Amino acid sequence: MSSLKLDLPIIEHPDADPLAALHPSTEPSRRPRPLPMTMAEARERGWNELDVVFVTGDAYIDHPSFAMAILGRVLEAAGFRVGIVSQPDWHSCDAWRTFGKPRLFFAISAGNMDSMINHYTANRKVRNDDAYSPGGRIGLRPDRATLGYCQRAREAYSGVPVIAGSVEASLRRLAHYDYWSDKVRRSILLDAKPDLVAFGMGEETILEIARRLDAGETVRDLRDMRGVAYVLGAKESAERFTGSTTSPLPPGEGGRRPGEGSETIDSQLPGATNGNTTTSTVDRIPHPSPLPKGEGTAAFLMLPSYEAVCADKPTFAEATKLIHNETNPYNARGLIQFHDKQAVVCNPPCFPISQAAMDAIYALPYTRRPHPIYKEKIPAFEMIKDSVTIMRGCFGGCTFCSITTHQGRIIQSRSHDSVIDEIQTMTRDPQFKGVISDIGGPTANMYEMRCSRPEVEAKCRRQSCVHPTICKLLGTDHGPLVKLMKDARELPGIKKVFVASGIRMDLARRSPEYMRELVRHHVGGHLKVAPEHSDTGVLNLMRKPASDDFDKFADVFDRESKKAGKTQYIIPYYIASHPGSDLHAMIDLAIFLKRNGYRPDQVQDFIPAPFDVATAMYYTGIDPFTKKPVYVAQHLRDRKLQRALMQFFKPENYFEVRKALEQAGRQDLIGPGCDSLIPDQPPREALEHRRKEANSKFRGEFVHTIPPKSKSPKKESRHKPGQGYRPGRRTASD
Repeated sequence: MSSLKLDLPIIEHPDADPLAALHPSTEPSRRPRPLPMTMAEARERGWNELDVVFVTGDAYIDHPSFAMAILGRVLEAAGFRVGIVSQPDWHSCDAWRTFGKPRLFFAISAGNMDSMINHYTANRKVRNDDAYSPGGRIGLRPDRATLGYCQRAREAYSGVPVIAGSVEASLRRLAHYDYWSDKVRRSILLDAKPDLVAFGMGEETILEIARRLDAGETVRDLRDMRGVAYVLGAKESAERFTGSTTSPLPPGEGGRRPGEGSETIDSQLPGATNGNTTTSTVDRIPHPSPLPKGEGTAAFLMLPSYEAVCADKPTFAEATKLIHNETNPYNARGLIQFHDKQAVVCNPPCFPISQAAMDAIYALPYTRRPHPIYKEKIPAFEMIKDSVTIMRGCFGGCTFCSITTHQGRIIQSRSHDSVIDEIQTMTRDPQFKGVISDIGGPTANMYEMRCSRPEVEAKCRRQSCVHPTICKLLGTDHGPLVKLMKDARELPGIKKVFVASGIRMDLARRSPEYMRELVRHHVGGHLKVAPEHSDTGVLNLMRKPASDDFDKFADVFDRESKKAGKTQYIIPYYIASHPGSDLHAMIDLAIFLKRNGYRPDQVQDFIPAPFDVATAMYYTGIDPFTKKPVYVAQHLRDRKLQRALMQFFKPENYFEVRKALEQAGRQDLIGPGCDSLIPDQPPREALEHRRKEANSKFRGEFVHTIPPKSKSPKKESRHKPGQGYRPGRRTASD
């Protein structure tokens, strides 16, 4: 088979650590000001022109828990003039002209969440509120916000580079399954048409983009950067891969597009599951490991084409595996995926930033408040305003979670002094009440945990450092975290320091000292944990520990609470309808909950987010890494039954629970027995709820209804199609 290598050097910024060299632009004695949202605010700073204009789907909150605030402050500290356009009216491009033509580029973000997940529930129903909007109002950003925002930026000022980022752009940079249209969509680069997608966390990336554009380089010159994705036109794709302008295909492929061949090739990539040999339809490229910094030519992996993954679900599953095998920045290859004759190119991800860089980022002069323009409370801010981020990244690799994909699996931690300094700054705020609501991150107890063998870490392609077992090379010392927690709660002006972030229970149990400190000093009566399920098979597909791990953790928690003379409870979180979870698994979970006295107030329905491994399972019915079939609850009625089983104790769920038990042949759980989930006769509340539900069945807004696959012609509906948030939207594919 042919061997491909893209003649593209992946270079680093000439500075050894550009982020660590950042210094606040505001004098320490002067109260920080938010970044401008109007031209009048910009002129107060002496700015008649801006270098970079950020457009975001979130309200602008100048707090280091929000990406827009961090990126804006990073550029400001580097000497660039930055403005924020928050939740603009997308029906025209007027808002994009707020600051006039930006000198360098537009930076586009849908917000801290994918806009579709932000708008719609797992049942595809419009959510009641938006946590990132003033007053929690829904509808202040469009569906697929990145597309609309990029389009308006082009309309406002043609010729200005458009850089897209955030979770939405990052996780849609290649062909991906879209739950809301129930189809594989092409790369967002082709739909939104930004010049670049900056994927990952982005501080180093956006700083390098600004500096190089400021130095006179063009946006095309930026294609040699890590952490960016872009599109090659048909002619350029053909020239790159064939040396001719007649075909975009690698030499020797006989007229087939990449990913559409039928060759059997050895798929024993480093880190491949069990080293199995499988049938694949991809071209693989040799590469150096680790990739040298600042020199050489990066190797690239040819993924199955967009057309191939659309046509064949096993091919989509294979592409998912290949993508997730290339996430370690120290050995990752770039990725190429053809969409017809155009090639989408994803360079290798950025290296993790240093502790000095983390400290510099969080030392920037944030106001830690929403912009004064907002008069209503913003729910997301109210939740995190008194929290402190101590690390980023996650090596858990849970298949249903995007954190590892977006932030990386390599933990990046702030220094002890940096965290303490931030808390001391908070105590000087007259509005601060002395309570730290959370000291943590994506996973609170992964602080300063890294591989003990960097030379092995540089070659590792393991998807998770803690599944199926905790890697023996993983540093799991909780000592630095315990000291940080102790010192934080002993600071003057601090009454209480809570841990509200999720904790990894299998790691926590390894440190009796951490468990003792956590239970005695950092739990406010309830500790939220996420065992996610009780079924071994489902947990394995999630890459979560076995259910007995939760039992052992709960025992230690109860024991330490009693020693401390406290009555405290664990609040477990579970996911319904995750791939692999059928009715029998959910019934077993319901029995487990009843026997242990757990009554979850909140239930998380599985949402197939773009790029996740579990999403590939949902769409294909295949585990991408083992190629084994996976049960999937795809129909809304099946998902409702699973959700109801997790809250079997609620009268309004009586009829769904009964239907689920009868369908599974578990009538033994209906009746007066101590192990029964529901009684023989429905309670009055259940009957009243069913009546109310019947009356409101056709009320509420849905994104759309996925039409059944049928050869019969469609009947014209007497109901007006829903428009969603996008002007002119009439179909699921819009």
